[in-house]
Amino acid sequence: MTEEQILSELEELADACNIAVRYEKGDFEGGFCVLKAERMVVINKRLMAARRAAVLAQGLAEVGIDDMYLKPAVREYIEDELAKVTKA
Repeated sequence: MTEEQILSELEELADACNIAVRYEKGDFEGGFCVLKAERMVVINKRLMAARRAAVLAQGLAEVGIDDMYLKPAVREYIEDELAKVTKA
């Protein structure tokens, strides 16, 4: 799968989990947050698709998606991104 396809799949997963995905400008990469009881992942819209997908995957992993069905390529991508964060 291409990075754009992964990003699209991750956006669909976020929607299925009732998590808003917002692309905003700023001095940040992004991440998961809760604002007035609304769960969302905020992502810097200036990032390339690969980095957007990585930020979204990390945010979704924070929420917990272990019990959801995901395409194997998407689950592997999320697990890989989570492993990168835990190593750092």
